[in-house]
Amino acid sequence: MSNESGASASPPFAAVTELRLGRPDDFHLHLRDGAALESVLPFTARQFGRALVMPNLKPPVTTVAMAAAYRERILRACPADATFEPLMTLYLTDHTTADEVARVAESGFIKAFKYYPAGATTHSDSGVTALKNVYPVLAAMQQHGVVLCIHGETTDPATDVFDREAIFVEHSLTQIVRDFPALKVVVEHITTREAADFVDAAAANVGATITPQHLLFNRTSIFSGGIRPHLYCLPILKRESHRQRLLAAATSGSPKFFLGTDSAPHSRNSKETCCGAAGCFTSHAAMELYAEAFDAVGALDKLDAFASRFGARFYGLPRNAGTITLRRETWSPPDAFAFGQETIVPLTQGRALGWRLGA
Repeated sequence: MSNESGASASPPFAAVTELRLGRPDDFHLHLRDGAALESVLPFTARQFGRALVMPNLKPPVTTVAMAAAYRERILRACPADATFEPLMTLYLTDHTTADEVARVAESGFIKAFKYYPAGATTHSDSGVTALKNVYPVLAAMQQHGVVLCIHGETTDPATDVFDREAIFVEHSLTQIVRDFPALKVVVEHITTREAADFVDAAAANVGATITPQHLLFNRTSIFSGGIRPHLYCLPILKRESHRQRLLAAATSGSPKFFLGTDSAPHSRNSKETCCGAAGCFTSHAAMELYAEAFDAVGALDKLDAFASRFGARFYGLPRNAGTITLRRETWSPPDAFAFGQETIVPLTQGRALGWRLGA
């Protein structure tokens, strides 16, 4: 990777031509709904055995009954030949009750609550307005062993967008872990040295997901050759030093860090506009992108654990049956895909990849 733009360098282990991995899991995925869901789900089902599906629909998925209905829609949209299990989440709000936490714990198919600070990202307007508002629910989650997944950014408008994660870690995340020491917490899509260092130093019940875009690109990439809207996501890409710290965390062999693509599909029209939507679509080539990142730092031997073991272990799930194969092959994914009645532009637009998922 270039220190300036995150452009690919020559792979250090060019002699490795094939990787066989345990069937991986995606522990942070956006699938949308309706025709959009039907368009994007096959990409994930082809690669992953399970995915933790985010609840920020309109309206948000806030109850066990809503999650059950959404799960059924996902299963109906799944290709007939796919072996894929959606794992569900509930959207945490100021009005979530301890009783709902108990129902989640009994459900078997809902694995976490998602904490969105209100206004932090796409469809987060129903999120938590103040941390203390959800303390009774966090206590119930700790009691019942339900995981808390956190979008870790402050929404204070006075805070620089590039500092929002670090400030959240310093204040809110530190407070949550201090006040609920047995609560299982996943800091989602970490982007900074501060977040990686915090997770590293925390107890074993605190983990983090890392996306392919935050391993492959830095904030300079967004402005390479003009504004690149399909690299815009939240939390936003950070400095090269932060990208390097994330690579070190992902390839460290620590079970605290595991795969979560945060693949977030938006139509071309909603991305290429004066106020473009935040989110990168990566599920069409997710494992190929992770392989590129790990290959670039000579850590292909660490990819299986990151993608196929550590997340399942954190969530108390068995490893998936079966394997996938990645082959070293230069290819160019399509520059656009169908997205319901519209089109979607992937993160890889205009780029060749060096790894390809086997048929």
